[in-house]
Amino acid sequence: MAVDSILSSPLGPPVCEKDAKALQFIEEMTRNADEVQEQVLSEILSRNAKTEYLQRFHLDGATDRQTFKSKIPMVTYEDLQPDIQRIANGDVSPIMSSHPISEFLTSSGTSAGERKLMPTIKEELDRRQQLYSLLMPVMNLYVPGLDKGKGLYFLFVKSETKTPGGLLARPVLTSYYNSDHFKNRPYDPYNIMTSPTEAILCVDSFQSMYSQMLCGLYERHQVLRLGAVFASGLLRAIRFLQLNWPELANDIRTGRLSEKITNPEIRTCMTRILRPDPELAEFISKECCEQNWEGIVTKIWPNTKYLDVIVTGAMAQYIPTLKYYSGGLPMACTMYASSECYFGLNLNPMCKPSQVSYTIMPNMAYFEFLPHDPNSNPNSSRDLPRKLVDLVDVQVGKEYELVITTYAGLNRYRVGDILRVTGFHNSAPQFHFVRRKNALLSIDSDKTDEAELQTAVENASNLLKEFNTSVVEYTSYADTKTIPGHYVIYWELLVKDSANTPSHEVLNKCCLAMEECLNSVYRQCRVADNSVGPLEIRVVKNGTFEELMDYAISRGASINQYKAPRCVSFTPIMELLDSRVVSSHFSQSLPHWTPERRR
Repeated sequence: MAVDSILSSPLGPPVCEKDAKALQFIEEMTRNADEVQEQVLSEILSRNAKTEYLQRFHLDGATDRQTFKSKIPMVTYEDLQPDIQRIANGDVSPIMSSHPISEFLTSSGTSAGERKLMPTIKEELDRRQQLYSLLMPVMNLYVPGLDKGKGLYFLFVKSETKTPGGLLARPVLTSYYNSDHFKNRPYDPYNIMTSPTEAILCVDSFQSMYSQMLCGLYERHQVLRLGAVFASGLLRAIRFLQLNWPELANDIRTGRLSEKITNPEIRTCMTRILRPDPELAEFISKECCEQNWEGIVTKIWPNTKYLDVIVTGAMAQYIPTLKYYSGGLPMACTMYASSECYFGLNLNPMCKPSQVSYTIMPNMAYFEFLPHDPNSNPNSSRDLPRKLVDLVDVQVGKEYELVITTYAGLNRYRVGDILRVTGFHNSAPQFHFVRRKNALLSIDSDKTDEAELQTAVENASNLLKEFNTSVVEYTSYADTKTIPGHYVIYWELLVKDSANTPSHEVLNKCCLAMEECLNSVYRQCRVADNSVGPLEIRVVKNGTFEELMDYAISRGASINQYKAPRCVSFTPIMELLDSRVVSSHFSQSLPHWTPERRR
């Protein structure tokens, strides 16, 4: 029952005193957003006053907004890379932060193919943990009884590396799962998971997934919510069940763990969970042997109330498939975060995916917003003088690129996320995530832009030269109907010697040649995470792209300004392309990837 009305919140009646305090914190932060922002900036500039970076711009210890904005430039990762590389190489002087850099959090790839290195400090873990602690109090307002069961979450760690200077470099969630904040988290009846920590921390993705799925099957009636970080991860778990249910059912039938699970920590912890249950094994076998898997989630886990996954941005492409497998369960997007910084949370987590908006928490960092015109030319010089807007001054309906200043030493850093303002909660704005700036293709955590795709096509087309063949035109799309999803590239070829056309094998090699050119995040997804399938090239008939242009002009495009789209998603266009395919080719091998950094 709800706590005393003294502890009530404008967001709704909290279920316990702990939730009441969390909801009150949200109210205080959002009511005083501008004052909190001013204080955050002052704290950051005061503590980092003697850093080399701020001294470089002659801030001279100033902590006010006006001086900060007049002297500190807006930057991208490429601007900061020399300083970051010095830290990575072992320079411990206060270059960007007065506090020691504790590790690097790896973000999506740079144009050189390496993951970005985002510096972080130990106290950032506390800040991230604070945001996590607000999620369930909000969810409890919308979904009652979550303390009566458990969550089946498929969570994974990824490969860690060390920089030349000895600092760890790893994804932000890998850092969090390996922290004491996660491993020694206090008991919370509203946030119990079926997955043992030992399974989550196993770097072997097969053994980790197998163990987590097995635990989830044993506790099928206890599961009240299913989740993964991204929608693609939850679909990968469902596909895993499709492929491995016979062995999982055998483990349940016999009470003995598969010999494929060799991790000693997992084997030890699973002895506490495994027990012979022939009836459950028979049920799993009966449900999973069916060809039709529509609604399989609610068949296996009948008490599931919602899916906890990110389905905004590039992940929106998975919504129809998730609806199919889940029988139309609601999908909750609870928070908005990145390697650079954690930003905010969804105060209406049970809304439709298309209506998801995140409320920025003003204590996480100092936020500014660069006005973004969706119709502007990104290379146009007239876009350069755009003025940055403060958090509380953004306008509903307008789009902005997010710019952050963090405690860990990023100053006026362009994150690359395009956001649309949908409203305000108190004085804190709420944003709908539109997309990553310049991202063309994305299946999982990978992001491929137009320049990278162009380079990959050029590299692969070199294999066609000996056949006097070239790529006339191309486009692409992210095929998410397969699990895992994969990139599809449509090629129209000019074959100058019909007696010497490139073979099926050569075109398969072109697929691999393209993959070798894509960034390390894509290649890690392919090789280590198995979250992206082999790249596919579909060769289309000559004249196909001319038909594509005719279709675009018939819909109002200017013949003078028309250029072939480098990525397509409009159904009629994809149907046109697919109806002209003459051959289909796949990468037959894995591209090169190693967890070791190049420098």
